[in-house]
Amino acid sequence: MAKQDYYETLGVAKGCSDADLKKSYRRMAMKYHPDRNPDDSEAIVKFKEVKEAYEILSDSQKRAAYDQFGHAGVDGSQGGFGGGGGGFGGGFGDIFEDIFGGSRGGGSRANSAYRGSDLQYNLELTLEEAVFGTTVDIRVPSKQTCETCDGSGAKEGSSPETCNTCQGQGQVRIQQGFFSVQQTCPHCNGAGTQISDPCNDCHGEGRVEQKKTLEVKIPEGVDTGDRIRLSGEGEAGINGGPAGDLYVQMHLKDHEIFVRDENDLHCEMPVPFTQAAIGGTLKVPTLSGEVNLKIPPETQSGKVFRLRGKGVKSVRSSMTGDLLCKINVETPVNLTSKQKKLLEQFQAALDKGGEKHSPQQHGWGNKAKSFFDDVKGWFEGESEK
Repeated sequence: MAKQDYYETLGVAKGCSDADLKKSYRRMAMKYHPDRNPDDSEAIVKFKEVKEAYEILSDSQKRAAYDQFGHAGVDGSQGGFGGGGGGFGGGFGDIFEDIFGGSRGGGSRANSAYRGSDLQYNLELTLEEAVFGTTVDIRVPSKQTCETCDGSGAKEGSSPETCNTCQGQGQVRIQQGFFSVQQTCPHCNGAGTQISDPCNDCHGEGRVEQKKTLEVKIPEGVDTGDRIRLSGEGEAGINGGPAGDLYVQMHLKDHEIFVRDENDLHCEMPVPFTQAAIGGTLKVPTLSGEVNLKIPPETQSGKVFRLRGKGVKSVRSSMTGDLLCKINVETPVNLTSKQKKLLEQFQAALDKGGEKHSPQQHGWGNKAKSFFDDVKGWFEGESEK
């Protein structure tokens, strides 16, 4: 089967620049990399095609030969994973670094410095702490440089020895027919050195598990999902690499009264039906203290009152949200005989007023009557057929 044009394989034009070629290659190599598509045979084939195309087009001489003669001009110089010294060199090494954070160090990954892993700490806050800000102490478990061996992994008085398998390169080359494949040394795992007498504290790793206490300042207005980055407070790096970062993730606890919606607060207030009917003043709690809310006469259950500026100040701006107070008209319970008698008299007085006192009830009753009349007419019409 004829090979696809290398430019089409990489999704670039024939006269593209080296920078555009490399950019497209990195994007496609990351997309089809076998580690990201472990069970996708088509992706593995595509990855090899992309790798092969880039190896030819990234070499100025091979690219010129390909532009002039096509595949025939470069078939003799191809080697699957080879070209220019063999192994996973050249462009693949670049993309390997992009995906896994490695450092080739002039063709060898041995003794390369690696950045430590980032960590995440989930911090639970009360609503008040999130709104007004606070300072908290957290204990974070992480891997830190072993002080006993100073990160070397070797016992005091000894030092790591050069790996005999890879001769300190961290990689070994395997010949497979016409192909020369370079891979991580299986004996030293790419370190280039082996420790015959490991440190008793870190057992040769160079890092130990520790818990450290950190003081974290929480700004005003944070919400669930917000993160604070503490630079360099993650895990220690390897071979002198920089430490990772620590991300403190915010989670707000449920509150007894308020529900937060971004910068607004919501609450529900029970109101006696007599007060809802004749009106009055209601004391409403806010995060800054009680305020008086005037309830107008004839307030219905479900009515929402907005108290402006009584919500949360945004962590990203100077704007402050509102407090939305929903009224729930409460029906009295545990009535005495006398109270029930008074309510019966009160209801009788309301009934004389009819629709004037209960417009919603009468409106609903009219809709229900119309519905039943329609249903009755439908059944009568069916019976006449």
